[in-house]
Amino acid sequence: MFTPEQRDRTRARLLAHAEADDSITGFACTGSLATGTGDRWSDTDIVMGVRGDAGVADAVNRWTAWIYDEFGTRHHWDLPVRGASVIRLFLLPGWVELDITFTPEEEFGPRGPQWRTVFGRDQPVEAFTPPDADTLAGLIWHHALHARNCLVRGRAWQAERWISALRDHVITLACLRLGLPTADTKGAHLLPEEVTAPLESTLVRFLTEPELRRALTATITVATTELDHSDPELAARLRPMFTELT
Repeated sequence: MFTPEQRDRTRARLLAHAEADDSITGFACTGSLATGTGDRWSDTDIVMGVRGDAGVADAVNRWTAWIYDEFGTRHHWDLPVRGASVIRLFLLPGWVELDITFTPEEEFGPRGPQWRTVFGRDQPVEAFTPPDADTLAGLIWHHALHARNCLVRGRAWQAERWISALRDHVITLACLRLGLPTADTKGAHLLPEEVTAPLESTLVRFLTEPELRRALTATITVATTELDHSDPELAARLRPMFTELT
């Protein structure tokens, strides 16, 4: 595994290359390392402003070739994103992860609190919107129903998948209610014990019908409790229906 020193040297080389590239108009660090909350295992998240919409594709291609040559990169892939921006993730030797967003210069700016501009001028951009509580509630009942249907069909792996996804949405809803980070359950470790302790019983230990049914019942119980806090009226409407699934 990489050391913090290796990660910092990689980031310094990226910055030097950006400063020498006339097409790059801005460079910012994002994620935990931008706010001083990172640790020994934090990856490197960077946003770079690129001159003109048409320049983004060219910059992505040139930088990808350079990163492969410079660091001996093993793989890369793109996160889906709307608009002209490209978010490309690179895997370097030693498990160094680079997440680089290439964005038009007029869209270079903070969309959340985890942002530190190194050079360039920030533009006023729309902030990322938090997940919608009503959508999360919908995903909870949807996943509970599909988990139960997979159980009765004898599809153990699918049932486990729906139960695990249901748990993730319960965690996200709790994080949203308590003002904690919601993306990728990053606020889960900050949840109080009264929320996290019951979640342990939702883990699937074996792919047997009785065990999957037990885990589904436990997850529905936890989900109903969270809905009681987040939307008591909806929880009251759904509770009798959830009972039919257990």
